[in-house]
This record gives sequence, C-alpha cells and structure tokens, in this order.
Amino acid sequence: MKAYISGYTDPDRNGRGKGVYVFDYDEARGTLALRQVVEGIVNPSFMAIHPSRQALYCVNGGGGSGVTALAIDPEGTLRVLNRVGSPSPGPTHLAVSPSGRHLVVANYQGGSVAVYPLREDGGVGEHVDFHQHAGPAGPNAARQDMAHAHVAVFDPTGERVLVCDLGLDRTFIYRFDPSTGRLIANDPPWGLAHPGAGPRHLEFHPSGRVLYVINELDSTITTFEYDRDRGAMHAVQVLTTLPPGFSGTSTTAEVVVHPSGRFAYGSNRGDDSLAIFRIDATTGRLTSAGHEPTRGRTPRHFMIDPAGRFLVAANESTGNVVTFAVDSANGGLSATGAEVDAGSPSCVLFI
Repeated sequence: MKAYISGYTDPDRNGRGKGVYVFDYDEARGTLALRQVVEGIVNPSFMAIHPSRQALYCVNGGGGSGVTALAIDPEGTLRVLNRVGSPSPGPTHLAVSPSGRHLVVANYQGGSVAVYPLREDGGVGEHVDFHQHAGPAGPNAARQDMAHAHVAVFDPTGERVLVCDLGLDRTFIYRFDPSTGRLIANDPPWGLAHPGAGPRHLEFHPSGRVLYVINELDSTITTFEYDRDRGAMHAVQVLTTLPPGFSGTSTTAEVVVHPSGRFAYGSNRGDDSLAIFRIDATTGRLTSAGHEPTRGRTPRHFMIDPAGRFLVAANESTGNVVTFAVDSANGGLSATGAEVDAGSPSCVLFI
C-alpha cells in the first residue's frame, strides 16, 4: 500500500515542504517509509485519486492557484502529467466524479466552485463550469468577509456535489450532470449552519443517511440527516470538538468517519488534538469519547487507513506525521511511536 502526503512549499505560509511525498505504508504496523518526492509542485494541498487509481490530483494553493495532475505508475510512484490554472484564486479542495470524467474544485479565496474535464491519460483540461457563491456573510468580520468555499464532496449517489462555504455559513448543494460536468443548483440549494460556525469540511456516514460538517470558526461538528432523494440536509445536533475547560484560540480542520461507521474524529488546531466521538448506530448522532494530542502543532489533516487499524495525522506547523493505533472497541487512539517528517504536510491519502 502507498500513502501520499502533500506539503506546502510557499515561504509566505512558512512552507517547508518539497512537493508531494510517496511513502510505502506497512499495513500491519502503520509505519511509513519514504519512496519518492515529486518536487516542483507549488503549494500542493488537498489531493484526490481517480477511481481507476491511475492518477492523482492536487490543488495548488496560495500563489500556485491551479490544479496539477499526476500519473500513478504501476509501482505507486508519481509523475506530473500537466497543470491548469484556476478561474478563481485560492483553490483549496477537490473531488473526482464517480465516472472519473470530471474534477470539481472549491476555491477558498475566490468563494467559488469550478469543474474541469479529465483526459483519457488522466490529465486535466480547462474548466467547463464555474459558479460564484453569493449571499449574506456570517458574523465573524475577520474571517467571513465574503464567500469562502472550502470543500467539494460528491454525495453517496454521485448525483450531487456538496460545497461547504465558510464565509456564508452554508453548504451549497448542486445537482451534477455527468455527461457535461455542469452543476445545477439543487432544490433546496443549501444546508444552513448556525451563524459564525464557518463550515469547513464534511464527511458522510457509510449509511449515506447522515453527514457531519466540521465548523472551523467555533470548533464544532454539526450532524445532519441527509435525504438522498432530495439532496436535503437537516441539522439535528451540534457538539464542540474542544475538551472541557479549554481556553485559548483553536480552529478545526478535518472530520473523518471510521470505515466501520462506529466512530468519528475531528482535528483541533490550537488545542492540537483529535476529538473522538462514538456514533449511534440508529440515529447517527455523536457522543464525545475524549481527546488525543496529535504530538505536534496544527493538525491540518488526518486519514484512517482502509482497514481501520491506524490513523495518520499530519501536523502542519511542526512538519511531523504521526501514526496512532485505533482501538476497535471504543475508537480510542494511542500513538505507536511511528513518525516521519513531510515538510509542512497538508493532506494524507492511501491507495
């Protein structure tokens, strides 16, 4: 198995990464061994893998302002295919359509979403659709000055794309045309977060009936019931990700559901911890089950391996990527001692 880790390169955000790192991943021990570094990619941030597993895509954040396609060779190493510019500044997240024919990209700085066609060789073409978000901004004047799209995710049916907008406290819902790549506003067109939440990322429960939105600005997770037929979101619960008695400044980053569907996790940047939640098998609602320090600063991203045995956390500010064993009985985490450096890591993927 391979693990791919991207690392920020831009000195303006204290980037110490060299590009996209390829690691051999030991599924039995959760250890990472460096295989390759693909240099020359500006600010590779969030990544996505083609359904064929023959291509990987990353957004180029900051001054990079584009999307890079890389071929995955049979041994799991990477080579750059091409790069295209973004029609809007600050691309931050992306998702490949189930058919593998299109790529949907959320642009944070510009507050928009764009769709790109994918070539037969895995390369990216010029964008074919673009939507600028608009609406009343949230109450946090420092962070919610305008629209700030932060994530793009296909729903379990593959018929819709959900885009969290941190600036507008909304998750936009689009119907997706698989033949053209066009996005059409759904009815209803969005799910609402509470004012000042700052929705950042989301993850569906394996059942497809529930999804979890992690809110960056007030360090909470909102549980939504999801109507797959209508594409409608209904908020049923909001919980903090921070431990009792926390004082100071902290923002959230990522939310991940365990492959078993029994546990969920959220990362806190400031408290520098992973919040652990149990998931009710009937309702999908969360119950707090504690916190685990990430052994580094600013856990921007983390991922659970496909077998559900280990969680790998990327600490952006300290550059260390730390492996935790997952307790299958209660979802608890324990550091294994396995740790590698990846510059300023921003995303972890397994294949």
